Amino acid sequence: MVDTTRLTQAVDHFADRLRAAPQSRLQRGAAAEALRLARELALRAQRIEDPLGEGRVMPDAGMFAAADQITVAVHDLAVVISSDAEVEEAVGLVAEAQKRAGV
Repeated sequence: MVDTTRLTQAVDHFADRLRAAPQSRLQRGAAAEALRLARELALRAQRIEDPLGEGRVMPDAGMFAAADQITVAVHDLAVVISSDAEVEEAVGLVAEAQKRAGV
């Protein structure tokens, strides 16, 4: 079993920062960056579960749902992730997205 604690903690931190961010920051791109991350994490989980399946795109539920979307996506990924290398790669994606989002 792979320890995904570091990954879920990174996303929880990002999600908390998004929830605390002013609407103006969300509108300037933080929410869009979070949605891109949520979509990437969701697609990674789908590829692990069904490598030959057609990936489904996480819908845009609006800027105020972005924090919840990354949280859901990372928890789905955490259930199926199978190596420490995959965890580290996902943690890197989260860190990069949070930096680009500016929160």
